[in-house]
Amino acid sequence: MSEFEDDFAALFAASEQARRVERGQTIEGRIVGIGHEVAFVDIGGKGEATLDLAELRHEDGSLEAQVGDTVQAVVVSTEGGITLSRRLARNAATDRQLESAYAAGLPVEGKVEREVKGGFEVRIGRSRAFCPFSQIDIVRGTDAAQHIGRVYTFRISDYREGGRNIVVSRRSLLEEEQRAQADEVRKTIVPGAVVSGRVVSVRDFGAFVDLGGGIQGLLHVSEMGWSRVTDVNSVVKPGDVVTVKVLRVDEATGKIALGLRQLMADPWETIGDRYQVGQVATGRVTRHTDFGAFVEFEPGVEALAHVSTFPPTGHSRGWTKAVPVGTTASFEILSLDPEKKRIGAALVPEGAAARTASDSRSTVTPGARIAGTVEKHESYGVFVYLAPGKTGLMPWSESGMAREADGAKAFPVGSTVDVVVLDVDAEGRRIRVSHKAVIDAQEAAVVREYESRADAAPAGGIGSLADKLRGALGNRNA
Repeated sequence: MSEFEDDFAALFAASEQARRVERGQTIEGRIVGIGHEVAFVDIGGKGEATLDLAELRHEDGSLEAQVGDTVQAVVVSTEGGITLSRRLARNAATDRQLESAYAAGLPVEGKVEREVKGGFEVRIGRSRAFCPFSQIDIVRGTDAAQHIGRVYTFRISDYREGGRNIVVSRRSLLEEEQRAQADEVRKTIVPGAVVSGRVVSVRDFGAFVDLGGGIQGLLHVSEMGWSRVTDVNSVVKPGDVVTVKVLRVDEATGKIALGLRQLMADPWETIGDRYQVGQVATGRVTRHTDFGAFVEFEPGVEALAHVSTFPPTGHSRGWTKAVPVGTTASFEILSLDPEKKRIGAALVPEGAAARTASDSRSTVTPGARIAGTVEKHESYGVFVYLAPGKTGLMPWSESGMAREADGAKAFPVGSTVDVVVLDVDAEGRRIRVSHKAVIDAQEAAVVREYESRADAAPAGGIGSLADKLRGALGNRNA
């Protein structure tokens, strides 16, 4: 047989094959070749059909089928050869094609036209289908309005009454894509990797992010930003696409920890350029604890104003009235530790000079006489507030009282007491003070006054304290 006759025979066989199939028919074939734009599918006999290569690609462009694989498809054209499609275009789908697609499990294209009770109305060719809310997406709780007007690929899950009752699902197709991608995605999820994902749900403690292939990681609220996040929804919402860093992968449980703030500049790395000890900065009180108030100077930078930096009020949490949560005020920086990310601060009273607190603390040195405020009583003495961050202990032996006296009545909490600083440790944390030293100093002053006027007589019969002491001393010497 001549070459011409061979070619003619092949064309004739192809035309015969084309006549044996009809448009809308669902057939199965084996991929025998892959070109630049189409795949060649053997559907039996000597004929081959073509299938658009785009229908065999994943979202990342990789092929989901290779030569030798079997595929199911629908005949969309028999003119000039057989053309197949693995999904029905929404405008070309007929009732027969829809029924065939339902029987073969092939996807169809549909346009989401409007929201109805319990789901969406989807237009597929001349037919109307129903898609439940739960089947429109993998992500739960997304805004229904974002789907209206969109063209998606669906799978027909129910086909009844000759096409008058059709139920479709987009979610089942998305889940199939996820399973196909899962193995490849897992290879990319390693600690330190930066990946993109879609937020699937939001909770009070964080958000779950789909990284592809149905693999989810938890973006904890504490990892969403350098500043404290109180409302997760203010950072991310279901459906948002985010870029995150993989922090940890637990191979045993499959749990994946993600971070968002790790991709942002850490404000603590340059903290020394903006803040120094002794500086007064404006801060906002964010919360109270038993040991003090946290103050935010900037997003991600919080300081602690310890309870010891507030003047005593006589009540355990009385200091909170000076700095209610949400208050914006001036605070002096007492300490700064960039490595531990800690700042100690003290409230600067309104109207006070910027260095008032620093100046008062600088006077807390041995021998200094200071007016302090009684903070609390203990069995071994009295704690006296001297300055922000500076509290001294006055042992009962240094109170100047008789042993049988009531210390609580003599030094009520919140009252002012004059003391002399006896000792201060190297770090300025342990301070010992004495009220007895103040009394002794006063008596010494009286004695000096007496000695300076030893020959002076009392005037008008009413003597000064020095005169009384002179008399007492005279009687003692008699």
